Amino acid sequence: MSKNAYFKYRETQVVSASREQILLMLYEGAIKFTKLALKANEDKKIAEKCTHLGRAYDIVVELNNTLDHKVGGEISERLEQLYMFITDQYTKANISGDSQPLKDALKILETLYGGWKGAVEKLKADSQQKG
Repeated sequence: MSKNAYFKYRETQVVSASREQILLMLYEGAIKFTKLALKANEDKKIAEKCTHLGRAYDIVVELNNTLDHKVGGEISERLEQLYMFITDQYTKANISGDSQPLKDALKILETLYGGWKGAVEKLKADSQQKG
């Protein structure tokens, strides 16, 4: 598959994705870029670390920006606190060069992703039973 064909395929995936699928894709991206930043940090590849950190940071900020506190109430407030913590960890890792803040951010992202993935699968199963 050519690079152009791949990007067209990914674009079609995103355009046709449900809100739930997009949420999971955002988490997958944040996890992927956090892992890449962690690897680059351990390999002392500073520029590469910064690029990956920037992408992960942007995704987490976007997740935070899409929170609807009117609908989500306490859950969205807690998610906002977690997202703020994660972005703080990215900043700490970027300034200090320490890997631990990235590991802490990754653990939270993976936990949240697992929870959302389970919720989305349950939602799908429930809608299929009704349909």
